[in-house]
Amino acid sequence: MLVRAKGLVKKATLEVVYEVVDERTKEILEVIKKLEERQEEDFRYLNQKIDTQMGQLRSEMGQIRQEIGQLRQEMTQMREEFKTEINRLDEKIDRMNQRIDTVIQMLSEIMRSK
Repeated sequence: MLVRAKGLVKKATLEVVYEVVDERTKEILEVIKKLEERQEEDFRYLNQKIDTQMGQLRSEMGQIRQEIGQLRQEMTQMREEFKTEINRLDEKIDRMNQRIDTVIQMLSEIMRSK
């Protein structure tokens, strides 16, 4: 009878241990599931944040490209204005050179005539 009682106690003890292990396993699995869900949420949040920031970057890059295009147009316009102004100055210099030549010729004739 003692052997049989020991067997029953062993069996009961094992069943209790199995129940405790099962309960603890369920708790651990729940914690793991919650961690996985949290990780998924974090990944979703990070992906959204990355997408948002990429959108902002693309928008800013578009604005910068537009500004560069405007600067190029302004520089082209300024080059044209400079060319026009240089041509005007060249014409003025040419006229002044002609006047100086005329004055030199007149002075030369005056000197010869004396």
